[in-house]
Amino acid sequence: MTGSESAAAPAGRKPLVQLSGVDKHYGALHVLRAVDLTVAQGEVVVVIGPSGSGKSTLCRTINRLETIDGGSITLDGRQLPSEGRDLARLRADVGMVFQSFNLFAHKTVLENVTLGPVKVRGTSPAEARKRAQELLARVGVANQADKYPAQLSGGQQQRVAIARALAMEPKVMLFDEPTSALDPEMINEVLDVMTELARSGMTMIVVTHEMGFARRAADRVVFMADGQVLEDAEPEQFFTAPRHERARDFLSKILTH
Repeated sequence: MTGSESAAAPAGRKPLVQLSGVDKHYGALHVLRAVDLTVAQGEVVVVIGPSGSGKSTLCRTINRLETIDGGSITLDGRQLPSEGRDLARLRADVGMVFQSFNLFAHKTVLENVTLGPVKVRGTSPAEARKRAQELLARVGVANQADKYPAQLSGGQQQRVAIARALAMEPKVMLFDEPTSALDPEMINEVLDVMTELARSGMTMIVVTHEMGFARRAADRVVFMADGQVLEDAEPEQFFTAPRHERARDFLSKILTH
């Protein structure tokens, strides 16, 4: 299946993120090749594939951490702005959780979560604190609010990073391999938060190697290789009967371990 065959949003759902013919080069390396992808409001799309397939680059183009060389990307019907205040507003609408937690080391957990809403959204400090405490409770770290990131485990830091992104009330959440830097015993605590978030109706695009999460939480699985979307299917279809040979080969290697 090609990306263009799977580009439409599910019936009855409003398209929120649309990539059309997106190309990206790093010098001579063609990392995204005419990628088409549509993610509907409230949909959870998990992007998987071998290393170097373009997954993380795809994720980073959606909030313009990476520019594109061709094609177009729209968020909620609007083209991605290139710079300035419009770009800052876009980034406020697109939450991003990275492999590394990217928390401010010199600020407490609570300060990390309240900073964006106060500075970018213009939320009052009191309202931002109230909302931050609710979100920290939601991700299971309410009792860590006054600590600094270095005092937390990796799993706790990543859950704070999720709360920080949610505090901006984004239209879509991007996750770029959010568990890959964690010790094994911490992975599930982060995936549990992400699963709850998926069930709550948040629009999510998740780049991950966690196949259990993809099966459990995704509406669709997108398989990438060599900068292209080779398959786009519901989880059950993808994991039991993938259509593309590259996808079958990929799954045979990772599901036997």
